[in-house]
Amino acid sequence: MKQPGNETVDTVLKKLDEQYQKYKFMELNLAQKKRRLKGQIPEIQQTLEIRKYMQKKESTNSVETGFLLADNLYGKASVPPTNKVCLWLGANVMLEYDIDEAQASLKKNLPTTTKNLDSLKEDLDFHQDPLTATEVNRVRVYHWDVKRRNKDDSTKDKA
Repeated sequence: MKQPGNETVDTVLKKLDEQYQKYKFMELNLAQKKRRLKGQIPEIQQTLEIRKYMQKKESTNSVETGFLLADNLYGKASVPPTNKVCLWLGANVMLEYDIDEAQASLKKNLPTTTKNLDSLKEDLDFHQDPLTATEVNRVRVYHWDVKRRNKDDSTKDKA
């Protein structure tokens, strides 16, 4: 069994590279989750505002609106009065709610999403330290090996 300290430089660098790749992969996943949550918060707020607008317009026959079909392409629609709405839950799932249930659900999800975003920011900050330490260790080992090889070459030249 090999004892610590008896490994070759290539083995150590390979282990550090693997560790670095794992940290970068985790960082990428956390950053993607952060972007997704950052996008969800304005969507929830906008949906709550739309709910307020619909509540004000309940007495009218219908509401004229524009809706997004594709990037920079909108359609017009006349929405009849209703007491039901559909909310996207994710993973291609949409669920129909009563308007009051939808509002309660959205009001509950907004602080939860904000809390999750704050937690993710802390996780990313915490994750940065071992990532930086691994980068520094890779550089130190590499430079140590370069100095060692230069020293070996200079002693061979003298002999």
